[in-house]
Amino acid sequence: MLSTYKIPGYTLCLMGAFFLSWGGLLIREIESADIWQILFWRAFFFSLTLILFLLIRYKKKALFMINQSGYLGILYGFAMSLGFVAYIIAMTETTVANVLFIISSQTIWLAIFGYLFLKEKIGLKTLFSIILAMTGITVMIGASLDAGSLKGNLVALYIPINFAFLILLIRKFPMIDFVPSLMIAGFLSMIYGFFMSKTVIISSHDLLIAFLLGSFQHAFGFICITIGARSTPAVIVGLLMLTETLCGPFWVWLFLNEIPPMSVFLGGSIILVAVIFKTIEQKYSNS
Repeated sequence: MLSTYKIPGYTLCLMGAFFLSWGGLLIREIESADIWQILFWRAFFFSLTLILFLLIRYKKKALFMINQSGYLGILYGFAMSLGFVAYIIAMTETTVANVLFIISSQTIWLAIFGYLFLKEKIGLKTLFSIILAMTGITVMIGASLDAGSLKGNLVALYIPINFAFLILLIRKFPMIDFVPSLMIAGFLSMIYGFFMSKTVIISSHDLLIAFLLGSFQHAFGFICITIGARSTPAVIVGLLMLTETLCGPFWVWLFLNEIPPMSVFLGGSIILVAVIFKTIEQKYSNS
């Protein structure tokens, strides 16, 4: 895994988004496990993979690095664990396209949170992007009133808001390494799943899917993005993350023939335009 650090940052970010894009399809392949069983086993394999990575990366200092983040690390891990729960619920309550298009609005929420908590100014172009993205989200959530997926869309909306909060913590306290805090998120998610499910015993098929979800899809995705983002401009990371948004719905269409209603594509397209416009605007404003 140490050789991962030799891979160019933009390639790692692209790989991370590619790994994450398989989440919807893998969850659709679950046969009988419920939400909390999926959460438990996904978090279990996520934690195992992360432990292995931290031991290789930090060796004897692994536990020290987790403890070093202090109460802010615990807050980060707790917030991240709620995001894990929201992802599983959203993916089982609405279409993969709905979830991923809504998640892609995270760049917009970052601008809003930056204004509210970091006193960062919002220009007219950024304000236009925010209004455009909110319009797309409204189209998707409004259409879900008839489609019966309102709960899934609302839960999905929490995910980019939660992500923006996590990025806010990182930017507010750049001296803290929050990567080891992912362990806290993994352990908390296991606790939620263990106590909320009647039993954690699932079929061998579902266990294999949970292994793929926890290790390759989730852990590898976060590890690649975390390392790659260190040497890749934020605007490029934002664009590369759209790979997840575009590939995720394609996988479920290709393998499961899941086709969302036109309102999803309409609202999703509006969100994507807003995100791309915001990213390009940010790139030129920083140059």
